[in-house]
Amino acid sequence: MATVDLFAIGNALIDQEFKVSDDFLIQQNLQKGTMQLTDGDTQAILYSNLQASQVYKGQASGGSAANTTVAFSALGASAFYGCRVGNDDLGKIYLDGLNEAGIQTAKQSISEGVTGTCMVLVSPDSERTMHTFLGITAELTDQQIDFAPLASAKWLYIEGYLSTSDSARVAVKQAREIAKANNVQIALTLSDPAMVQYARQGLDELLDDGVDLLFCNEQEALMYSGASTLDEALVKLQSLSKHIVITLGEKGALIHNNEHTFTVLGRKVTAVDANGAGDAFAGAFLYALNAGFNYKTAAELAILISSEVVSQFGPRLANADYALLLQNFQKECA
Repeated sequence: MATVDLFAIGNALIDQEFKVSDDFLIQQNLQKGTMQLTDGDTQAILYSNLQASQVYKGQASGGSAANTTVAFSALGASAFYGCRVGNDDLGKIYLDGLNEAGIQTAKQSISEGVTGTCMVLVSPDSERTMHTFLGITAELTDQQIDFAPLASAKWLYIEGYLSTSDSARVAVKQAREIAKANNVQIALTLSDPAMVQYARQGLDELLDDGVDLLFCNEQEALMYSGASTLDEALVKLQSLSKHIVITLGEKGALIHNNEHTFTVLGRKVTAVDANGAGDAFAGAFLYALNAGFNYKTAAELAILISSEVVSQFGPRLANADYALLLQNFQKECA
């Protein structure tokens, strides 16, 4: 298998996106802005209710780390995605979708079982609420991951959603060991406030003795650190990573680059759908670092890409759009 710049591990989920009302979220007892795990039967009932009363917006090969990997790849770098899908139609759709985006996958990712799904519910304020049936991805193990490309990769990227799976955490531990043995930098995202609240022990295990780069949003940073201010949170998070990126929504991002802390202002857009914004930010940021950009310029590119994602429905842009945005960004920086 060819050498890649980014080796990512994450859940494999087919996203089904709907535009929903706030009343619908209340009726379904869903906590707005978070991810909630469920079983297959409950997911089927919700899907039926959504089809009957809400607005369907589309389907994609989703998962947090997958969205990040797509942005990274579409901007011009190479990537591999380690995951687990079922030997079913959705599993084929999932892997085909990643391959069409230029991302390498392995045949061993396919196993008996049902491919997971995520109902992505976008409310009028553009906030996304997720209802997830993990399916076979909940049982991701090292047996479904081809670790060969990792030894020569530049980055290992881990999504915090894996914190809920005992077997996935074991696979991540193996990936971390390979990365450290080969001087591959490790990046991790906390992924979701629900992971910090309900799967804290799992996140601690994924982080282990620390990472090279930590992504989180403001709420996750405060919750994980137990701090009351972002300045205090940054100090506490430095025990886990020398490099920290805290996304602040429309306000931009707070960056701690080893010894220096600075803010990069956001970009004003009309928000339509927040789903995938943080994932796209991480993908663009990692691409920029891999391309030799400094942390400030990387954050500026990441804000540009993620703000465009927020401006439309769905967690990803068309592949050609990433390249065009990068081209225009480089012209402005020249």
